Amino acid sequence: MAGVITIKFDLIKNGVAQRCVPSPVYRPGDVAQLFAPSRYLVFQGFSVDEAGKQHFLDATVAYRQACLRAIEYLKQFGYSGEQAYILLSCAPIKGCIASIVDVPNACSTLGIPMDIFDFDISVEAERVRRNLGSCPVLLE
Repeated sequence: MAGVITIKFDLIKNGVAQRCVPSPVYRPGDVAQLFAPSRYLVFQGFSVDEAGKQHFLDATVAYRQACLRAIEYLKQFGYSGEQAYILLSCAPIKGCIASIVDVPNACSTLGIPMDIFDFDISVEAERVRRNLGSCPVLLE
């Protein structure tokens, strides 16, 4: 079966340093909104932990990395790490195992709906640190 795929992208110079995200971030094309948000910002995670250790086809490590990258990204807009963590636990995010066949890496994705925010969180958006308050944190 033949097919054609057209991929368009923009490259942000110094994007890794400016956006604090060491893996690709993308926004899928808009789809018809039925009963869910249609605009997502998607983060990828691979089965390599923070120390650089490879975990053979471990989708749990890959999903954890996608979550950590989303949290670091949201911190650029004024959220604390705890606030971003709580937001990810409450928002209608899309979490997927994107690939488990690329030995030795598993790849997971985490999509954050962009329309739940009062401000633009897209990769192109200006980084404005807002005062978003704080959440209670247990100190030991």
